[in-house]
Amino acid sequence: VCVFVNDQLDRPVLQRLAEQGVRLVALRCAGFNNVDLGAARQIGITVVRVPAYSPHAVAEHTVALILALNRKIHRAFARVREGNFALDGLMGFDLFEKTVGIVGTGQIGAVVARIMKGFGCRLLGYDVRENPECSDLGVHYVSLTELLAESDIVTLHCPLTPQTHHLIDEEAVRQMKTGAMLINTSRGAVVDTKAVIRALKCGHLGSLGLDVYEEEGDCFFEDLSNQVIQDDVLARLLTFPNVIITGHQAFFTKEAMERIADTTLSNISEFEATGSCTNIVPGPA
Repeated sequence: VCVFVNDQLDRPVLQRLAEQGVRLVALRCAGFNNVDLGAARQIGITVVRVPAYSPHAVAEHTVALILALNRKIHRAFARVREGNFALDGLMGFDLFEKTVGIVGTGQIGAVVARIMKGFGCRLLGYDVRENPECSDLGVHYVSLTELLAESDIVTLHCPLTPQTHHLIDEEAVRQMKTGAMLINTSRGAVVDTKAVIRALKCGHLGSLGLDVYEEEGDCFFEDLSNQVIQDDVLARLLTFPNVIITGHQAFFTKEAMERIADTTLSNISEFEATGSCTNIVPGPA
């Protein structure tokens, strides 16, 4: 069975799949926090994924959010369509010489670093493992506390694990510069949304760009334009003029979709031929 990031494969679902003869779950994504890996292992279902498809797609979307928030593109677009060409409230800042903190310096984080270096930014990084590619680009590795305190822009590119769940919580937000920008294109639950809302309300957080949301399973990938949004937290976020939310589309480029399809089919073929796969997601020890 082939599934995506918004499909929940808990123990009951996996058990039912096993009863129908399913031996392989092929994820069309890199993340796997939507799968009960322990249950899959016990039941005898192998889980494979697409570990990398286009780091450029997500990184470029990250920078698009940074630029749009900084230069108020979303607000300017809406104004001009109504015939309002005034500049009040649209002032941004030069990215040149600003400090960008990259939390998670894997493939996507490295591409973000390369792009932001082109803007002339100072680059800070935080990760459990340093990436030599990022070091070569001039990323200076520091503690998370130091990164939050010094960065004008904080961008998140880490997987969701028990250690990164609500990595950006009340205390982390408090450590950020007043007026800083926060971007999350990784996993929704890396950010404590309610803590971020409080920081936006009091003005401590300058702006927020999200492509993911910790409760996105109830709304993302659906057209709710003719419905009342039942998620009060998401609805509150959408009221802020300094917040941009996109519906988990950072990965969504032609090149990335082709790579996802090719790798998924390759994973299935390899498993069918050998009973194993290079891209198996290991279960918990």
